[in-house]
Amino acid sequence: MHKTGIEAYYVQKDGKRLRYGYTTGTCAAAAAKAATLLLLTGRAPQSVCIRTPKGIDLDLEVLEPKRTEEGATCAIRKSSGDDPDVTDGVLVYATVSFSDEPGIAIDGGVGVGRVTKPGLKQAVGEAAINPVPRQMIRQAIEEAAEEWEAPTGLFARISIPQGAALAEKTFNPRLGIEGGISILGTSGIVEPMSEDALVDSIVLEIRQRKALGDTLLILTPGNYGADFLQEKYGVPDERIVKCSNYVGKALDAAIDAGFERVLLVGHIGKFVKLSGGIMNTHSREGDCRAELMAAAALRAGADADTARAMFDCVTTDEMLRILGERSILRETMDALMQRIDFSLRARVKGQIACGAIVFTGGGTELLQTGAAREWTKERL
Repeated sequence: MHKTGIEAYYVQKDGKRLRYGYTTGTCAAAAAKAATLLLLTGRAPQSVCIRTPKGIDLDLEVLEPKRTEEGATCAIRKSSGDDPDVTDGVLVYATVSFSDEPGIAIDGGVGVGRVTKPGLKQAVGEAAINPVPRQMIRQAIEEAAEEWEAPTGLFARISIPQGAALAEKTFNPRLGIEGGISILGTSGIVEPMSEDALVDSIVLEIRQRKALGDTLLILTPGNYGADFLQEKYGVPDERIVKCSNYVGKALDAAIDAGFERVLLVGHIGKFVKLSGGIMNTHSREGDCRAELMAAAALRAGADADTARAMFDCVTTDEMLRILGERSILRETMDALMQRIDFSLRARVKGQIACGAIVFTGGGTELLQTGAAREWTKERL
């Protein structure tokens, strides 16, 4: 079995050793290097060396070399290590040919998406090949060609035959990238279970909503919030950015994108955490749902027995039932609303106006912070 050099790299998470992988951008660069050598020498190497931006050197096996009158094609198989990446194992192809135009030109072929909406790192109409992979591809071609004088320029086309099908499992359809996946990677390396790629996708979608002219950014953690917004307020799915658990980072991105208003909509089970200033709502970052709900209830005048009963609950919906039975639900939601509003204001430090809507598992609206009350009177 061919050793790539990535085998020595791993990360420890939750007591497990998780293997690193390498990105589609690294594969595209390696395939382009191999195809350039095949084009210029008539021989395909068995493997090519690539130095990733992270500083890790890889030796990647060259697959399916083919030389025709039009150019040369080689493929590299993607490895995501132990990261649950939909592109794991796919072949990334590069076809390199001579061009009458001087220099190196790069474009996407079959299975590489095309940008159809503004706000991304590529212009509308361009292939979805991000800046770092694009530079990696160019550098790889230059390295392969440095000992051989090409009579003209060189043109590289990157393709992933499975890309169109895989794209349906990614953020690309929401971002307006059509026809395939994106060629990604800022470090050239896939770190297993990395949050960076997901956060980057959320940030891109926020920037895109701004570029499309939205003045109010609507954030929700996931499908429950999107369904609530569509049923209650008629907000179409494409207007909504799903920020997963990364409320704080999404707020930061909204500020950076130049939004002046942001509306957050979420289930009580996640958004009760905002009342305690917890801006990553994943349970491993902090739970405290019972503590925060009980604190709001006590602040609203509940007795100690009510607070103790809430601590015995598994879900926030069960806590709401107890509050309703003891006739203190409305007062508790008012107290909770004030704390959520306070925490959001503390996070954004006056740089953006924030509003929040919180609902139950059954889709019943529980509370709105002050700004949200004003905005929901408009057409969202």
